[in-house]
Amino acid sequence: MGFDQRLPFGKAAETAIGLYLRGRGFSVLPIYERTDDEKKGPQLYRSGRPLIAPDMLVYRRSDVYWIEAKHKTAFSWHRLSQSWVTGIDQRHYVDYLELLTESPWPVWLFFLHRGGQAKDSPGDSPAGLFGNDLSVLRDCVNHRHHGWGSSGMIYWAIGNLRLIAPLAELERLL
Repeated sequence: MGFDQRLPFGKAAETAIGLYLRGRGFSVLPIYERTDDEKKGPQLYRSGRPLIAPDMLVYRRSDVYWIEAKHKTAFSWHRLSQSWVTGIDQRHYVDYLELLTESPWPVWLFFLHRGGQAKDSPGDSPAGLFGNDLSVLRDCVNHRHHGWGSSGMIYWAIGNLRLIAPLAELERLL
């Protein structure tokens, strides 16, 4: 499935997560700027090379966070570690790590999982909004897979993610 086909699915999660955070008192600045290529996500322009920008910047009083929102049908079952896993494109991960070192604000990865059965996975996978601070996640990568995604994938086990909200709280926002 190409970028154009995945975009509405991803935007639905960004919207739901933004509304969820607004309902908890956060102000949300979505990052939508696209200039050179409409098939690329937003960029963060700085003195070095541009970075892939997270989906939003949120704040509540003095608490400010970068948020990357991912929308997934289901967790994948990783047979070697015997755990549910989810992940992001390695190229994005590298840019978010660089942003984490440069920015005064934490970078959080949010994964909205709808549940159901993923390919080659047992039964129903967990559902809900899961996430964690990248400063925690960088130290607990479950595994890397160089054959998936445009640059490979980075995966985390569900045990390293926090349950932010049950799916029912987000479904009404989707």
